[in-house]
Amino acid sequence: MNTPGPRTLDRAHHPSWWWRRRLDPDHSLGLRLTLAAAAAFLVLVPFALLALLVLGGWAPLHRLDATVTDALHGYALDHPAWVAVMRIWTEVFAPMPLRAVALLVVIWLLRRGARRLALWVTTTMVVGGLIGPLLKLLVGRDRPDLLDPVARAAGYAFPSGHALNATLTAGVLLLVLLPYARRGRWRVALWVAAVLVAALTGLSRVALGVHWASDVLGGWLLGTAVVAATTAAFTSWRAHTGLRPVQPTTEGVAPEVERHPEAT
Repeated sequence: MNTPGPRTLDRAHHPSWWWRRRLDPDHSLGLRLTLAAAAAFLVLVPFALLALLVLGGWAPLHRLDATVTDALHGYALDHPAWVAVMRIWTEVFAPMPLRAVALLVVIWLLRRGARRLALWVTTTMVVGGLIGPLLKLLVGRDRPDLLDPVARAAGYAFPSGHALNATLTAGVLLLVLLPYARRGRWRVALWVAAVLVAALTGLSRVALGVHWASDVLGGWLLGTAVVAATTAAFTSWRAHTGLRPVQPTTEGVAPEVERHPEAT
């Protein structure tokens, strides 16, 4: 049995060698995982900064939030039909219905034998679903207090649970369904649908006056960071099982699920 010699061990612990492996596209923990982890970190940085500004009561942010809320609230008071549409949208794409959709996707994947992919979907939704309420308690930000509200909501404001869960669900569905979009236009359609669901769900909360704009931005950023982080972990898991590297934004997290679901 061959054992690594002193030079091999020294090289394995050398910083430059470690970085080369992190940037090696053919290594299981190489370039793709490094980029995915970096992307998750880069999304978390603006979220953390935004959270600090909210906690510190930064005056410019408060003025911007108040300006956006006043403008949208004034429009809502003058346009009851707009309010009705936003109420329907915010109920249809509320956290619980979206979690039910994610659960159906998990059941579907399990029935197809894609257990690892089902676990990734579950982990992404559960992690995001737990972090959101915890941060609401830690930040303790009050919702807008309007004189003539068109809607009401209970609990703390930051980050928006609707925006967070819409981003989580849209991201999960996008990365699961991309392998089925064989043509470019269908991939574009999936991306557009995912972005619209997350964007309009967040907008509905500000339009109804139950969240500040920065609450919604925080929900979007946190949801994106969670999806990026769990995707990075899943792609690393794939590499350890011998599956080929993938580009999640174009292929999804498990392209083989369409033809060989048992491999995922």
